[in-house]
Amino acid sequence: MPKRCKFTENQWEGKIKKPLFCFGRAFAARQKAASRPAGMPASRLGSFCYAFFCYRRQFALTLQSTYNKHDKRMEQRLVIYNTLTRSKQPFVPLHAPNVGMYVCGPTVYGDPHLGHARPAITFDIVFRYLRHLGYKVRYVRNITDVGHLEHDADEGDDKIEKKARLEQLEPMEVAQHYTNRYHDAMRALNVLPPSIEPHASGHIIEQEELVRQIMDNGYAYESNGSIYFDVEKYNHDHHYGVLSGRNIDDVKDASRELDGVGEKRHQVDFALWKKAQPEHIMRWPSPWSNGFPGWHCECTAMGRKYLGAEFDIHGGGMDLVFPHHECEIAQSVASQGDDMVHYWMHNNMITINGQKMGKSLGNFITLDEFFTGSNKTLAQAYSPMTIRFFILQAHYRSTVDFSNEALQAAEKGLTRLMDAVHGLEKITPGKASTVDVKTLRAKCYEAMNDDLNSPIVIAHLFDGARMINNIIAGNDTITAEDLQELKETFYLFCFDILGLKEENNSNEEREAAFGKVVDMLLEERIKAKANKDWATSDKIRDELTALGFAIKDTKDGCEWKLNK
Repeated sequence: MPKRCKFTENQWEGKIKKPLFCFGRAFAARQKAASRPAGMPASRLGSFCYAFFCYRRQFALTLQSTYNKHDKRMEQRLVIYNTLTRSKQPFVPLHAPNVGMYVCGPTVYGDPHLGHARPAITFDIVFRYLRHLGYKVRYVRNITDVGHLEHDADEGDDKIEKKARLEQLEPMEVAQHYTNRYHDAMRALNVLPPSIEPHASGHIIEQEELVRQIMDNGYAYESNGSIYFDVEKYNHDHHYGVLSGRNIDDVKDASRELDGVGEKRHQVDFALWKKAQPEHIMRWPSPWSNGFPGWHCECTAMGRKYLGAEFDIHGGGMDLVFPHHECEIAQSVASQGDDMVHYWMHNNMITINGQKMGKSLGNFITLDEFFTGSNKTLAQAYSPMTIRFFILQAHYRSTVDFSNEALQAAEKGLTRLMDAVHGLEKITPGKASTVDVKTLRAKCYEAMNDDLNSPIVIAHLFDGARMINNIIAGNDTITAEDLQELKETFYLFCFDILGLKEENNSNEEREAAFGKVVDMLLEERIKAKANKDWATSDKIRDELTALGFAIKDTKDGCEWKLNK
């Protein structure tokens, strides 16, 4: 007898119930056109087919289990906070085991800074954990290289074009240069590349089609060659502000007077397509004018193209909730009738003295400056893994305030954790365990499943580090089986899920320290020779030679090298 396989409600609804219901309806329709048993109306026959399979649900699942292997990792009950509902919800993918995730990427007109690192690392953890649970994740993270005007407004310079004029470059040169710089920083932070990284400038056709759909449905209007979203009309039929919690009157009251607002029917309306002014370099033909898409269009259009009309997760920074993501929801509902996204996830901001870090505020520190220590605000250089660990020590929905003291504490904590990992190789297993390692993995999973609570995972790993240190000190013992479990848990959560890694510079620093020790020993040898203490001189030379060092006496003292 085949074993029974448990299916989630989502799998039942999407993979079995819906297809069988469709089968019943289609079967009824065919019977309506052809002959059917007397006294059996078409609708009743279709309902009979559907009811038969509903009541035989467990039988169908049992047969299915013959062909599907059940992955125990997918038994983990992941709960994530949905900004839309303002609550934690069980994560149930639309089409398990497939998961679609879209995250707003950078506008590439300057070097990436610490504020860029936080969403990248946050959703890298989401990506890593979902893959670990056995899901097949299509992760889309865009590059904004056109249409993002200054101050997130509908007027003013395109941020990339402005940079291009200042540096006397083509806009695409600017975009490519800073895209490359962003990728370099992400590699240093050990952020996995997305499955797809679409550029806004490469999807103008899709954005124009989105604008057409919104216009056809009556939620946009043309004004002097530009197209604007009619927020008041949309709000009359739906709800503008469902994500951010704002109502349209508050938005109108908070709106600033902007140049060109006369093109709009209402001040709260936002641009879907902008007619290019003569000096504007980046422009494309459209049915309305030569121009460029509004900033909010790209994510709606590209998310739909690569993830479908409905997908699981849309992520980004908290500062994108309004207006960007609010406008995305309005565009989605206005074009297709419903919101494409099932879970909206947002990381909180990194602050300096309580103020958001950002290019527009001029208070940012680039990642390269962190890595080299070249910013006057920094007391020292901080390695990429120190930055990653610093960000992971706080829950992604809490704010993180930058300070040298906090980064130095993160550096010490990371060193302590990596020392524990190295210590695992020094342990000789015993016949019995006086430590409890069985629950460590379960505790780490519990924390990850509770809205990806990385600081609690790190706290549990520090508990494990204390366990390792006590074993090395001889205060506790551990069996070979428990040691293997401890190793697997540390490697899984430190490296695979949290994405930490050994850094080359730490090896270089270690080698430099070893070199200083060798130099010190050879100075003692020179002193011994000067004192005609030949026994000590020969002992130091012989011990270093046994360790693999080649010692060569010269007229100025001695030289050494490590034999390979």
